[in-house]
Amino acid sequence: MTQPPTEQTRTNTATEKTQAAPQKRESLWVNLLINIIIPTLILSKLSGDEHLGTRMALVVALAFPLVYGLKDFLVRREFNGFSALGAVSILLTGGISLLELDPQYIAIKEAAIPGLIGLATLVSMKTRFPLVRTFLYNDKVLKTELIAQRLEQHDATEAFNRALNNASFLVAGSFFLSSFLNYVLAKWLLVSPPGTEAFNAELGKMTAMSFPVIALPATIVMAGALMYLFRRIRQLTELDFEEVINAQ
Repeated sequence: MTQPPTEQTRTNTATEKTQAAPQKRESLWVNLLINIIIPTLILSKLSGDEHLGTRMALVVALAFPLVYGLKDFLVRREFNGFSALGAVSILLTGGISLLELDPQYIAIKEAAIPGLIGLATLVSMKTRFPLVRTFLYNDKVLKTELIAQRLEQHDATEAFNRALNNASFLVAGSFFLSSFLNYVLAKWLLVSPPGTEAFNAELGKMTAMSFPVIALPATIVMAGALMYLFRRIRQLTELDFEEVINAQ
């Protein structure tokens, strides 16, 4: 006779279902709204004394991406180094602006963060854990175990490692491009003294332009690195794209 499920069994089953359930993907539109559109509108439209004022508008505008990033960390329960760098960048922007330091420090900060990631990518090539594996060649994107097996069967592991090095140069190049464009954009737009309504408007404009001017070119270079890596995987393993991509 079949025994009815106990409370413990039901609890374990529910836990397994919860753990097996895939995490909800982050919405691109929500991301753009919170990180770019809302801060831009606040800085551009609400910095006057008749609204929030320059300081409060700056604090409120930067709070949106900062709180959103913190919420994402609490929900996903996993540390993301790039999200942490983003939070540091926001705090530095707020600190430099509230202390009314020279805008050139924001330009230096904007260039330094992607530049350091680019340097770290190159340095990591000499270690056992190249960062390109984080960006492109990882279990979330590719079926790395299947690829490794086929590479060994075709005696192509060394050739693939050279391909990873080439991809690393492309990835690093995307960050150096972002660093250069960040600096140029900040120097071009931030010309008013911090603590003024004009400066907030310029900061809002820089936030709005960061996506088309900086993110898109860097993303194109990163996509080029990914396409190159896929092509080399197909050549070295004789596996099609559908066979190596991780559909989940």
